[in-house]
Amino acid sequence: MSPPLPPAPSPALPPSSRTANLGDRAFGHLRELILSREIPGGAEVPEGRLAERLNVSRTPMREALVRLVGEGLLERTSERSYRVRIVSAREFFECMQMRELLECHAIETAVPLVGDADLAELRRGLDALEGGEDDMQHWLYDNHFHSFFARVSGNATLAETITRMRVVARLFRISSSFHRKGEIDTEHRAVLDAVERRDAAAAKAAMLAHLRNLQDDARRAIAAEANPGGYFL
Repeated sequence: MSPPLPPAPSPALPPSSRTANLGDRAFGHLRELILSREIPGGAEVPEGRLAERLNVSRTPMREALVRLVGEGLLERTSERSYRVRIVSAREFFECMQMRELLECHAIETAVPLVGDADLAELRRGLDALEGGEDDMQHWLYDNHFHSFFARVSGNATLAETITRMRVVARLFRISSSFHRKGEIDTEHRAVLDAVERRDAAAAKAAMLAHLRNLQDDARRAIAAEANPGGYFL
């Protein structure tokens, strides 16, 4: 039996004084609910119920759902129903291996192109997270951090692929980042320090270490979950 949808937020979609594309608004709202795990993996997402809940017609809702399928967040289960994808451990690690290749190339290319103002902004964002425990805020910064270097590399296809790989990793049911926010912040600082020195090789090595640490932590979490008395992430 699939997990139930969470209660609808109030208001479901904030009112706007300007004419907004309802499909875009529904897409953004649902995407946030899925990535924040308020709608968990395996949850059914019926088109009709969501259209009523978010106060939009079927057409923009259908457009939003199709876009979410394209992003890899949903899968279609029937003509008018969808489900949040469940990502297996195998798919997660395959995506992480792809991220190693793509993100290390991206940051190596981006190092000489990053402006001082952008670096300062990344540091301020990281400082603002210090000591915080909000999982979604950490993920949003992490997403911005990794996407930034992909964009600066100048390769739009590379950036789009990295974004897709990150979405798949976020859907993996064991989130290793929950227990290592402090470590992740330290790893991000190591990357930024190398970029600030304009040391592309060191930035690449720091990014690779960061991505491999995430995988090692996920393996430990999977092993613990499989054993009695193990912890869950």
